Amino acid sequence: MTKAPALLPEGLRDRLPRQAEAASRVTRALVDAMCAHGYGRVSPPLAEFRETLGGDDERSTRDLLRFTDPVSQRTLALRPDITRQVGRIATSLLASAPRPLRLCYAGQVVKLRASQLRPAREMLQVGAELIGSDSVAAAREIVTVAIDALEAAGIGPVTIDFTLPDVVDLLASGPLPVEADIQQLRDELDAKDAGALTRIGATAYLPLLRATGPFDQAIADLRSFDTGGVLTARIDALEAIAAPIRDRVTLTLDPTERHGFAYQSWFGFQVFVPGQGDAVGRGGGYSIPVGEQEESAVGFSLYPDPLIDAGLGAENDRERRIFLPLGHDAALAASLRADDWQTVAALSDSDDARALGCGFILGPEGPVEV
Repeated sequence: MTKAPALLPEGLRDRLPRQAEAASRVTRALVDAMCAHGYGRVSPPLAEFRETLGGDDERSTRDLLRFTDPVSQRTLALRPDITRQVGRIATSLLASAPRPLRLCYAGQVVKLRASQLRPAREMLQVGAELIGSDSVAAAREIVTVAIDALEAAGIGPVTIDFTLPDVVDLLASGPLPVEADIQQLRDELDAKDAGALTRIGATAYLPLLRATGPFDQAIADLRSFDTGGVLTARIDALEAIAAPIRDRVTLTLDPTERHGFAYQSWFGFQVFVPGQGDAVGRGGGYSIPVGEQEESAVGFSLYPDPLIDAGLGAENDRERRIFLPLGHDAALAASLRADDWQTVAALSDSDDARALGCGFILGPEGPVEV
């Protein structure tokens, strides 16, 4: 038997009304929370020239879904991430805007390939960027805004897992030089492979594997490891960032985690919620290229699709959905819509209120439960 051809490419899908409405509610709640902190919303295009989305990063360019623009005859790409686009806007159209510049966004992104944890290639990305500073104060604000947004959307309980993306560079260029390739050292630490660290002559880094877990204990272990004080400023900064959110979320630390932090600078964080194997968000400090220079920034991105699939943002529309029979009062129907009812007008005598998802029908005296 011949298998029917797929209607959509692998990793892409349609959202039906219930999920589409839920996604809209979640997006609105997240963005409104960011706007409440002074973040202005921007909306970059779905596709751009390849070089503006991929830059000089060979790996980023390789992961772009590309095609030729019939107008310009140049290579375009669908955006796999909105953060780089916001950076482009900040350093071009808003280059003269006062700093720090606060921007937020929401939109779909498309990946060239899916992962085992995230089989979808198209996903919703919602986030905020604070451009012009990557100070401790800026980092503390961006983490707080992320938590406020998550709470506003009903996402929780939340675990924030901090990391220090440049910890290996600081140590390898200072008190703990290694003969092994630095990228290999990073990979073995990321994999938590003690045996591999020993094989490459990096046993001095083994204590970093123990400085992982609940925040306070991991910070204490990291301080004990840092006998030379190279990481003191980083550790103090993490404690300052964590201080105002201790009672709101669970805090953990994994100082050598690199997955998803390819371009973060001195600090990063991931957002986890129970029941989800992968992080639903991540952020941290980074730099935006501006000609021969760079501009500091901090930000975060949230990927709520798995939570929406699990029911986040869903409502029982039947409770506010009313059937309008033939010959109904048009003015009354308009007033119902103004009062946030969803009206479904009959087109024929055979239309059925219950079958059309209505919990009420408009009677002579007003709404009547079906």
